[in-house]
Amino acid sequence: MCGIEAKKTGLSHLILEKGTLVNSIFHFPANMTFFSTSILLEIGNVPFISHADKPTRTEALEYYRRIADAWNLNIHLYEPVREILKQEAAFRIRTDQKTYLAKRVILATGFYDQEVRLGIPGEELPKVRHYYDEAHPYFRQKVAVIGAGNSACDVALECWQKGAEVTLIVRGPQLKESIKYWIKPNIENRIRAKDILTYFNAEVMEIRPENLLVRQEDKVFEIENDFVLAMTGYRPDYAFLESAGVAIEGDEFRTPVHDPVTLETNVPGLYLAGVIIGGLKTNKWFIENTRDHGKKIMDHILQKENNDV
Repeated sequence: MCGIEAKKTGLSHLILEKGTLVNSIFHFPANMTFFSTSILLEIGNVPFISHADKPTRTEALEYYRRIADAWNLNIHLYEPVREILKQEAAFRIRTDQKTYLAKRVILATGFYDQEVRLGIPGEELPKVRHYYDEAHPYFRQKVAVIGAGNSACDVALECWQKGAEVTLIVRGPQLKESIKYWIKPNIENRIRAKDILTYFNAEVMEIRPENLLVRQEDKVFEIENDFVLAMTGYRPDYAFLESAGVAIEGDEFRTPVHDPVTLETNVPGLYLAGVIIGGLKTNKWFIENTRDHGKKIMDHILQKENNDV
């Protein structure tokens, strides 16, 4: 998005990606379907063709490969950024491979690479997963899914459908209201039929090799367990943002400070793009309503360039 807008305006650009192309989307669940339609995900005047109204992860990966080629974007893959240092007239960007100088920097790192940890004993055991790929490994296994949102419900249903014995553990009294409309009746039916055993107002206190210690209101008990899928959400990399000088405001949503019109942060010349602008309010910003961020940023950069002339 930002690279495309840079090319449109004649500005040079370099995209540094820590992994493969659209690394976060690549690590989405293998069978994931987007909430948005393909039309609402289109960028760069390149049509997004999908077999159904809502595209799959596989179709999205194909689409972004076509975008990169159609616009001949200057992308360095598998080159994570380790440091961004503001100097007088430029930023110094250090990666594992080399150091770059740039007049402006855009951070579009999202939040999917930073999981929200449970912070309990046993979380480091190899049977614990904070990211879900597919259900096959959990066939005939006792799987505990922790969470109350779309990801938790998706994972619980898919694992149950593929032959896992699924227990859903929800900290609050009910599932989140934001559950996708085509998932909600399915998960509620499975819970009602006890196909997916569900504990509300419950939390895992400890993860052990063969079981979990769970507290539900005034009761503490064990649940036999082979795998834990902790679908507890994700968060921006605040340490990285703060190391670049970006201020964070608000205790609840911890929003990176930025101008809502230009998307420039409190560090002159350093911008934010995409869902990262929402901080912990991860249900407000999506691909479809951040597609204009690249244009907003390039318009501001051009304005500054013209004012400097």
